[in-house]
Amino acid sequence: MRGEPSCPRCGGRVRAPGLFADTWQCDAHGAVFPLQPVIPPSVEALGAVVHRTHAPLWMPWPLPVGWLFTGVAYAGDDRSGGRATAVACSGPGPLGGPGELILVAEEMGVGLGARYAGIDGPDPGPYMNVEKPPQTKVLAAGRPTPLWHVYRTPDDRAVFAGEALGMWLWAVIWPEQAGLLLYDELVLTDLRDAGAELDLV
Repeated sequence: MRGEPSCPRCGGRVRAPGLFADTWQCDAHGAVFPLQPVIPPSVEALGAVVHRTHAPLWMPWPLPVGWLFTGVAYAGDDRSGGRATAVACSGPGPLGGPGELILVAEEMGVGLGARYAGIDGPDPGPYMNVEKPPQTKVLAAGRPTPLWHVYRTPDDRAVFAGEALGMWLWAVIWPEQAGLLLYDELVLTDLRDAGAELDLV
């Protein structure tokens, strides 16, 4: 059974465009790009999102040893296209135990990354100190991309954010100690550019 679209910022119910509004509406957040139900991991699911989205679809490539791709979601509809994407992976944490990583790419104001980060959103700017050097860097689409620690998030996760390809890039990792994964200069590929290599995921 396919789930219902929801608000990317709070997970609440949304109303489809209709007589009184030409956008999806959340009672708490007004006009939103609806978060479509999470799609279980498969090459077909990735392909479907790749063809619908304007936002990058970031995945660590190659995946860290022992890690697996575990799901994908996007916020948007058939008219707007995907304005935010989320790719989930899980595997062994650097200090032992399981870890989970969600990479979100989104336009300003969508709020999906803030929801996973556990902060009032929609954007990470007020929660980052970009006057200081970045805490870590990733290689995103071949470009060194600085990420800053996002403050005032729940204690059970580590959150980093920056900008890549003109959109926010969030990395949200559970548990917090698994955030050490981000200090290994992760290489991120935009799956929109993967072509036939998508079959290798």
